[in-house]
Amino acid sequence: MKGVELFLVASAFLAFAWSLASASDPDPLQDFCVAINDTKDGVFVNGKFCQDPKLAKAEDFFYSGLNIPRNTSNPVGSTVTQVNVAQILGLNTLGISLARIDYAPYGGLNPPHTHPRASEILVVLEGTLYVGFVTSNPENRLITKVLYPGDVFVFPVGLIHFQLNIGKTNAVAFAGLSSQNPGVITIAKAVFGSNPPINPDVLTKAFQLDKNIVTSLQSRLQPINRHAFKRFTHPKQENLEDLNLVTCQATMKGVYFLASFLFLALASSFASASDPSPLQDFCVALNDTKNAVFVNGKFCKDPMLAKAEDFFFSGLNVPGNTSNQLGSKVTPVNVEQIPGLNTLGVSLARVDFAPYGGLNPPHTHPRATEILVVLEGTLYVGFVTSNPDNRLITKVLYPGDVFVFPVGLIHFQLNIGKTNAVAFAAFGSQNPGVITIAKAVFGSNPPINPDVLTKAFQLDKNVVKYLQSQFWWDNN
Repeated sequence: MKGVELFLVASAFLAFAWSLASASDPDPLQDFCVAINDTKDGVFVNGKFCQDPKLAKAEDFFYSGLNIPRNTSNPVGSTVTQVNVAQILGLNTLGISLARIDYAPYGGLNPPHTHPRASEILVVLEGTLYVGFVTSNPENRLITKVLYPGDVFVFPVGLIHFQLNIGKTNAVAFAGLSSQNPGVITIAKAVFGSNPPINPDVLTKAFQLDKNIVTSLQSRLQPINRHAFKRFTHPKQENLEDLNLVTCQATMKGVYFLASFLFLALASSFASASDPSPLQDFCVALNDTKNAVFVNGKFCKDPMLAKAEDFFFSGLNVPGNTSNQLGSKVTPVNVEQIPGLNTLGVSLARVDFAPYGGLNPPHTHPRATEILVVLEGTLYVGFVTSNPDNRLITKVLYPGDVFVFPVGLIHFQLNIGKTNAVAFAAFGSQNPGVITIAKAVFGSNPPINPDVLTKAFQLDKNVVKYLQSQFWWDNN
């Protein structure tokens, strides 16, 4: 019996550890889960309660104002405007968020920080930024790049990174982050400005600084709530012995509990189907399998060979050609364009729309939620909920407005203005995939049997055959 118990304990521990290894936001188990503070009639999911899906409205997926420049008159010369689940309740469980960063000229800085729960993909709209990140121990390599308008750079989850405006004018960037609540840890503030403060002896030794310098930094960054430091005490030996005794006296009831726990832990480990959390700083994709490690369908190059270009893309400032049947053009920036996105669970796209009806037609992203911000023009956007309701939720968006399209739902964007429209979208996957409904159904190769479509769409067979004979434009 003891062997069975030990096996179940070990198995449950490993399964539970595996379930925690995927640190990204969980996949939604319904179309969406709009966060509410009132727990009445709510369902508890991942720290937020969900309102009744039938009560969801367009405003739950909407935010306005990202076109407005922020005040950078502060010590660091930058301001980050976040659009996460706190601002858009409909982002709850969807694993994506957005941010606008404004930088003052001549050195505006988004200081070294980490996002503990998200990778970041950043696009520069205005100005010139010097950006970089530092790899983990033991190498602690600094990988940097100078970015110009239209350039894109990736900051892997959890790594310390920064952006510095090295130009003479204001700079603006947008960032997509692969979590509804990515979190921010500003290194200087967290280390020297914690509340209560870290014991100066710890920082003196860790940073090899004079204690007077440490206390001076702490007084500037955290002048209040300076509580006494508590000593860490180890568990008493007799308590450990008592714990061992209890473990040895496990009964059959405990075995049943462990078996149940093992089952639940295994179920939890399979429940998260989003891009896996990286098991190293990054995994730059490559096609040459020699001396590579296979991870999630892509091979990884030796991390020591990684360079800034592996995390870089240029050209999103260039308008896409909308002279096509749809009047739109999507320019994706995913793992195919930036190999360093491999395993990081985020990507980006620019969408251009022709005036008077440019359309990004009804489509789905099977592996990602999308969060879209309008830069120019006026877009009519919407998505349709799943069966049985198939509700259409729509909104008219203006510059600076943000809208969320939950993973897997059919959605669209239509330019209803007289001028060109431009939008940027972030996705919660390195490879979100696109299924354009009309093209997939009527333009598949080989074609779907017309009898299937005739019955499914309640159309005359001749109409179905006509649709199948058409050329279906791909705007990607």
